[in-house]
Order: sequence, then structure tokens, then C-alpha cells
Amino acid sequence: MRILPSFFTLDFALLCLSSFLFFASFNMIIPELPAYLSSLGGEEYKGLIIALFTVSAGLSRPFSGKLADKIGRIPVMVFGALVSFFSSLLYPVLATVSGFLFLRFLHGFSTGFTPTGTSAYVADIVPFQRRGEAMGIQSLFGSLGMAAGPALGGYIGSIWGIQPLFYASAATSILSILILVRLKETVTDKKPFQPGLLRLNRHEIIEKRVLTPSLILFLAVFSFGIVLTITPDFSEHLGIANKGLFFAVFTLSSLGIRIIAGRTSDKYGRIPVMKVATFSMVVSMLMIGFADSKLTFLLGGVIFGAAVGMNSPTISAWTIDLSLDRFRGRALATMYIALESGIGIGAFLSAIVHSNKAENFPLAFGVGAVTAGLAFFLLFLIPKGKKCLFFDL
Repeated sequence: MRILPSFFTLDFALLCLSSFLFFASFNMIIPELPAYLSSLGGEEYKGLIIALFTVSAGLSRPFSGKLADKIGRIPVMVFGALVSFFSSLLYPVLATVSGFLFLRFLHGFSTGFTPTGTSAYVADIVPFQRRGEAMGIQSLFGSLGMAAGPALGGYIGSIWGIQPLFYASAATSILSILILVRLKETVTDKKPFQPGLLRLNRHEIIEKRVLTPSLILFLAVFSFGIVLTITPDFSEHLGIANKGLFFAVFTLSSLGIRIIAGRTSDKYGRIPVMKVATFSMVVSMLMIGFADSKLTFLLGGVIFGAAVGMNSPTISAWTIDLSLDRFRGRALATMYIALESGIGIGAFLSAIVHSNKAENFPLAFGVGAVTAGLAFFLLFLIPKGKKCLFFDL
């Protein structure tokens, strides 16, 4: 009896391991960054910690999508991991508010490149009818990294301080790169890199065929930006010493459901799974925002993690379903632009609404509930038997 799915080859396994290390590398520093920025005298700029990161990631997506289609998936993945490595090394060097904010902007280019190449690589090596399941497994390893990173980072930060944490982040990025260089490239008609490839025509920025899943994703991930920005302060407010605990709880709760959600979306369709995901997101935002105890706060994190676990592989598979093979990188880049835009705007707005006042926690998380609720409503507007709102595909 075969335990692993047929698409779980050595290359797929290595890609999953590399994803784990890559996501752990930049997530392990996140819980400690608000306090670090405050120690530099930049407390009022906390909203920019995530916002700048996501802005640069979003800006780089059209380039990473085009390059993934032209020069190959692996160079794009390696470049992103290299950016993460050098950014982590430079945090202790540029130890000023302006230097820190510059590095957050630079660091965002890492997620602008590596996940685009990764998702395109998975789509290249996995059969059409197993894409949801494959995306679920691959994103599971990324989520494990997102869970292990903050938990390990919180431990390192509390014992040894912030500078060793930055070096640990850099070392983890290097391990991710060492795995990537062993993979076989899937783009057969590769072109050598040349500066002219960085020139974008207007039609190369956005893939219109995937606007519907991208819009749903944009609205749903406002909540993620809120969580990344506000929960470290909320954790401290509730007396939780390890600020990475909430991140570990919600990420761990998303793990198992990713595979189930992927298989379910393969069988019953992407839209039904997304309806459950967005509704769960609304519930989690309200539960977290009005939490007055550690238990309620963490239970909200469990529901939030389940919503994220359903959302991630389903949206990725939905996007690939609608894309053309030759423009797969561009389609995934469009999806990730929506992801980063939603997270960045959610982070920025939540910091403004919160204004470092504990009484504003419910209002800040309420913003996430409203946007997720709008995504839930829009899913019901998609005609039965169709896959999108804007085009008859």
C-alpha cells in the first residue's frame, strides 16, 4: 500500500524542506521586531514593520513572475533566499530607525521572489487533478516553518538577545539555498538573464484571468496583516511572555487542515472551501479582538489558523486552474501581489487604528472581520458552474 502520494518525488520533498527553512528564516525575527524598533526609538513606526516588507514583496512580484517564466524557477527561488540572508546579516549593522526600515523594505524582496518560483515549480511537477492536495502539502511545510520560526525566535531572543537571532535567521536562509541548488529546473526553454528582462510591458504586470481569486485573497488577508502587527502587543497585554506563542498556535492549527482542504477543493471545488475559510476568518477576528483571557485569545488563534490553512492551498490551486501554462509565473505573481497588498494595508491600517492603546484592540481586529466578511459575500456572487466573476472562462 502506497503511503505517500505519487507526486511526492525527491524533488518535491526537497522543495518542501527548502520552503520550511525559508519561511522559518524570516518569520523567526517577527515577534521580536516591535520591541526592537521601540528600543531604537521608532515605536510610532511599528505599522511599517510588516507594511514595508509587503510593499517591496508586492512590487517585485511582476518581475519575479516574468523571470520565473523566462530564466527558470530555481534562480528566482535562490535569489529570494539570498536577499533574506543578506538582510538578516545587516540588521545588527544598520541599527538605526531609518536603517531598520530600509532593511524591512529590502527584506520584502525575498518573499517577492522565492514563493513565486516555488508555487510555479509545484504546478510544473504535479498533475492537474492533484494540485490542491500538492499545494496543501507544500504550504504545510511552509507553515511548519512559520510556526517553528517565531517559536524558536522567541526562545533565542529571550535567552541570547536580538543579534544572535538575526544571525540564526541568516544561517537558516543559507540552508534553504543549499537545498534549492540540488533541484532540477522545470523550465525547458530557458533564457539567460539579461537586464532587458526587467523591463515590463503593461500586460506583464497583472494576469487578468486570475483577478477573482486575487480579489478574494486581498480581502481575506487583511486579517493576517493585523495579526502580524497587533498580536505581539496584545500578547504582552494579556501577560504572555513568549510573543511567538500565538504565531505557533495559529500556524500549528493550520497544518493538518491544509491537506484536507486541498483534497476537498480538488473534489468539490475551490469556491465551497473558500466560503468556509472566509467565514471562519470572520469568527476568528471577532474572537481575538474581544479576547479578555489567554484561553480565548489562543482559541481565536486556533480558528484563525484553520481559516488560513483552508485559504492558502485553495487559492493557489484556484489561481493555477485559471492560468495558462506559459503565463503561470505571471498568474502566481498576480496572486501574490494581492496577498502582499492585503497584508500590507491590513498591517498599516491596524497600527493606525490601534495607536498603541489597549482599548482599541477590538476595533483593529474588527477591520479584519469586515474585509473577510466582504470576501465571503463576493464568493456567493460567482455564478454556479463558473470559476470567476470577471471573465467567462
